[in-house]
Amino acid sequence: MTPRIAPQDSPRRGNRGDDGYGVTDPVRYPQSAAAPVRTKRAFILLLLTLFIPGSAQLVAGNRSLGRKALRVTFTVWALLIAAGIVALVNWPTLVNIATHRWGSLVLVIVLAALALFWAFLFLDTLRIIRPGLLAPGMRPIVAVCLVALMALTAGSLGYGAYLMNVGRSTLGTIFETRPAFDPVDGRYNFLLMGGDAGAGRVGLRPDSIQVVSVDAKTGQTVMFGIPRNFQNAPFPEDSPMHAVYPEGFNCGDECIINALYVDVEQNYAHLYPDAKNPGAEAMKDAVSGILGIEIQAYALVDMGGFEALVDAMGGITVDAGGWVPISNRTIPGTNQHYPPKGWIAPGVQELDGYHALWYARSREFATDYDRVQRQQCVMSAMVKQLDPATVLTRFQQLASAGEEVVETDIPSEQLGSFVSLAADAKGQKIKRLTIGPPDFGTPSDNFVTFPDFSQIHPRVQEMFIQEEETKDAGGDAGSKPDSGADSGAGDNNDGGADSGGTAEDTPANDGGEAAPAETPAEQTPEITEEYLQQLAVIGDTATLSSIVRGNGECSVP
Repeated sequence: MTPRIAPQDSPRRGNRGDDGYGVTDPVRYPQSAAAPVRTKRAFILLLLTLFIPGSAQLVAGNRSLGRKALRVTFTVWALLIAAGIVALVNWPTLVNIATHRWGSLVLVIVLAALALFWAFLFLDTLRIIRPGLLAPGMRPIVAVCLVALMALTAGSLGYGAYLMNVGRSTLGTIFETRPAFDPVDGRYNFLLMGGDAGAGRVGLRPDSIQVVSVDAKTGQTVMFGIPRNFQNAPFPEDSPMHAVYPEGFNCGDECIINALYVDVEQNYAHLYPDAKNPGAEAMKDAVSGILGIEIQAYALVDMGGFEALVDAMGGITVDAGGWVPISNRTIPGTNQHYPPKGWIAPGVQELDGYHALWYARSREFATDYDRVQRQQCVMSAMVKQLDPATVLTRFQQLASAGEEVVETDIPSEQLGSFVSLAADAKGQKIKRLTIGPPDFGTPSDNFVTFPDFSQIHPRVQEMFIQEEETKDAGGDAGSKPDSGADSGAGDNNDGGADSGGTAEDTPANDGGEAAPAETPAEQTPEITEEYLQQLAVIGDTATLSSIVRGNGECSVP
């Protein structure tokens, strides 16, 4: 009787692997292949893990693991395609998910898990490659390629999870969880303040006060600058401060608007029991009364931190309108300063944080109104130059700086819609109006001391009407060149006293005769930093004021 042959000993299967593939198949059994084939196989498996994670395991390793990995891969691809469609239709939705308290946490966990899983697949691919079968010279090359691909893939996902967590922490620190608010008359109105609580000051003084009003549909933006020495600010009737100052903030020279913040913090904080920052809430009320519009949210930027914020951006570029001094310390016992520590020249300038701060805060030999205009230029430059590439490449620095210097009551759940509006605003000119000289009165009159609100309120509304009439044509009628709002920079005792410039321009020769030729002694010297510094050393403030006067006429290139 012929003995029965067991299946495992069958001649038909004796030359095949357990899975039915022949042992000569180089994909699953590289030991039977030549050295060049083994090398080619190694790189193909690495590329499969790079482009289709799990496919290397499916064709050459643990098929069960490969199938699970492919399911994860295809799910991720589907989610990315869906996210792309949402981005095309309504991309602020993605921003809202990424900035939401729990949505961002889920993204951090998913990114971290995908990073670990992809790294595991690469390590398993190395096992499948079996480096011991490779030629000795190819082993280090394959190892280096594996490490590079792991860094590119799993490393990028891990770093993305880290940045997402940093951003989540920063947003949770800066923004509030209060309910979203609707636009008023089709606009969002934000109060931007630059504060300075430096040495020698009692509390924080918001010396830079700007309002950004944004059309909720188009992103068209108007900026209003309010001088720090503005007096008699009225409070709306529904403001708690209206009962305290029914005739406005009018207790004399001590009641300039930048003193309101400290006054409320020290004496009337109880009137805003639910506010995390009563001083800021009172400032919102006062500015609402000044402009005749409702201020819905505020952002307060620390002066010192503003320098770090600009540096985190990589600097800003402005077209400076005139020479701006970097003021030195005050001479003891006087209100004068030692000669400036340096100067910012006219023309297109690339400013780091230190010089951007001084460009925004300096008012020595000029006026506070010039400074307001320069602050608007600085903020306009920040808005224009803080593009997505800068955010992505400097995200960690920006997040770190922002967490330390910015305080706001903007709801976190509206970040997506506001980011969308900011993107719409980037390509449009920003109109501005200063509630004081040069738009109302002159530096020598008392408009900011005794403001005429019957002039202010119609002009504010006129800016909105002009904007509506010109936005389709892309024009900027009735407004100044592109400039910005609050730089977040404040002022302290180093900022210099207001000085409007007293020297008069030389009148032109109106007669029929030719003007006599100037002698060398009468020729106007070349304006250089050395010349300006020499004037400062000898104390010729009149000449300096005539040169520096109007240095707020700046723009953003």
